[in-house]
Amino acid sequence: MKIQLFLALLLGFFGVLGSAQAGDWAHYGGDAGGSKYSPLAQITPENVRSLEQAWTFSTGDVEERTSDEMRSSALEVTPILADGRLYMCSAFNEVIALHPGTGEQIWRFDPEVATDRRPGNQYTCRGVTYWVDPDAEPTARCASRIFTGTVDSRVISLDARTGEPCTGFGAEGIVAIKPEIDLWWPGEFQITSAPVIAAGKLIIGSAISDNARAEAPRGTVRAYDVRTGELEWTFDPVPRDASSPVADSWSEDGRAITGHANVWAPMSVDEDRGLVFLPTSSPSPDHFGGTRPGDNRYANSVVALNAATGDVVWHFQTVHHDVWDYDLPAQPSLITLQRDGEPVDVVAQVTKTGFMFVLERDTGEPFFGVEERAVPQDGAPGEHLSPTQPFPVAPPPFTPQKITPEEGWGMLLFDEWSCESRLAELRSEGLFTPPTLGGTVLYPFTGGGANWGGMSFDPERQIAVVHTLSIAMEVRLIERDAYDGGNITNDAGERAPQVGADYAMTRGVMLSPLGVPCSPPPWSSLTGIDLSDGTIAWTVPLGTIEKIAPVPLPFKWGAPTMGGSINTRTGLAFIAATSDDKFRAFNTLTGEELWQADLPSSGAAIPMTYEWGGRQYVLIAAGGFGRTSVEMSDQVIAFALPE
Repeated sequence: MKIQLFLALLLGFFGVLGSAQAGDWAHYGGDAGGSKYSPLAQITPENVRSLEQAWTFSTGDVEERTSDEMRSSALEVTPILADGRLYMCSAFNEVIALHPGTGEQIWRFDPEVATDRRPGNQYTCRGVTYWVDPDAEPTARCASRIFTGTVDSRVISLDARTGEPCTGFGAEGIVAIKPEIDLWWPGEFQITSAPVIAAGKLIIGSAISDNARAEAPRGTVRAYDVRTGELEWTFDPVPRDASSPVADSWSEDGRAITGHANVWAPMSVDEDRGLVFLPTSSPSPDHFGGTRPGDNRYANSVVALNAATGDVVWHFQTVHHDVWDYDLPAQPSLITLQRDGEPVDVVAQVTKTGFMFVLERDTGEPFFGVEERAVPQDGAPGEHLSPTQPFPVAPPPFTPQKITPEEGWGMLLFDEWSCESRLAELRSEGLFTPPTLGGTVLYPFTGGGANWGGMSFDPERQIAVVHTLSIAMEVRLIERDAYDGGNITNDAGERAPQVGADYAMTRGVMLSPLGVPCSPPPWSSLTGIDLSDGTIAWTVPLGTIEKIAPVPLPFKWGAPTMGGSINTRTGLAFIAATSDDKFRAFNTLTGEELWQADLPSSGAAIPMTYEWGGRQYVLIAAGGFGRTSVEMSDQVIAFALPE
């Protein structure tokens, strides 16, 4: 312990005197705008096949946690590199500093979160945030800090050199967030994504368990003084005041009781413009909106806020009156495109529906154009559907959005017949078919399209790379007097009460008798989108089914789990995000797979890359995803070219 503390102090002293280098991965998304791009060029398409494992680090959770605790968790972290250290968080919110060249632990802070909770979004932590106080002496305590959020809704400030709490922040380094209404159970309200910092504010969202009730915890975004933890401003995506410019997109009662519309995915910051970009979620409950007539604006939207004040600068809604759980799941990507030879700063937002909305960063106006198109109507009695929904003119959808009974899929004939029969019984009119009492097909399902892995962007080639899932789900509303109680999530799906709404609901992925999706493969894909003209450049299956099929078949049908990609200057895209436990590299221009390596479990995370000691490393957290059948792990693994 004394040696670790000495190493922490030594590295901290020298590291804090430095500044971020071009190859540092200093933010969750690579940069504050979430482009997930690195200018490093040591690893190339020509030598990537020579990558080998350089070091591994284990969080210790496999040995220390019970199997039930591990099955309630997911190691989704993307570490960051700042001032000579890697910083990460475990699935159980322990914050850890590592040596970038060896993976040796320098310090660890354990917030001691209770593991008897029932977190709706699992025990997970996607990342931490680094900040240097420009007004502090470089060697002063907490001159550089690490911030993180926890499953029990605490915000913690730590000295980046030692891992000790910054006692001037909140109460002894901790701010505890108290939701505006009482929680129904521990874990209904949590923090899963890293906060962002802008205008001297630490800005943080929240994750809230779905479908329990209409009058649910609010999705308030909070901004704290980065030094003291004093609350500076709040933004509630549901406008409570009738004077709000979007109040007329809600009923009075709906504005009063509706919760959620929270920001559970990572946010992005444009420091020069002083803007923070929020990807907001759906309002409560997910699958019936009779208690909240109207478009419900600010929900399901990209919202640009003045980071200093929390005032809305502009907003763009991607789904009106959401009854499909099609919230915005991914970090908005702040990138630059070309129009008539001139650069245009934009926000690119990928969605669960399989769309990418590209919006001008100053105004929110669509870069390629968006059309309002008629969508299916005749929802459940008491519903108030929007007659139209926004459809981007370009790019085209990057995942299928409609399935017919004839497209029902199975590995064997009886398997296929079963899926065809089930699809024939359900309402399935394509994207935005409303939930019904008789059952409706959601395609894409509530996990995407795209999910929190988002997109990565190669600015030289103008290619966006998106991890997509193509799986069908059944959702069915249940009459209130026919609901037998309970709020259950398991491998077979979910049943939830939606208390306060006219209906409860049940939903689940449509699987064949052999346990594979009823929708045709590939179920997981990687897609390259050419944003110079808004076209699909390529799409390839991501992963083989050898570990998820009833028999080990190496078919390239896509092996779905969560995670995302990164890009490098040499034209490489790195991604794990498959249940066949592989880490892969692709050619950004063509989609050709160039390299793969075995992992101890699925890398349900976004990779990162950095340079240390003249050597480029590519790193992935390979811990598995508790809601799948893969074997769980707790390892972070770094790869590099041979020395």
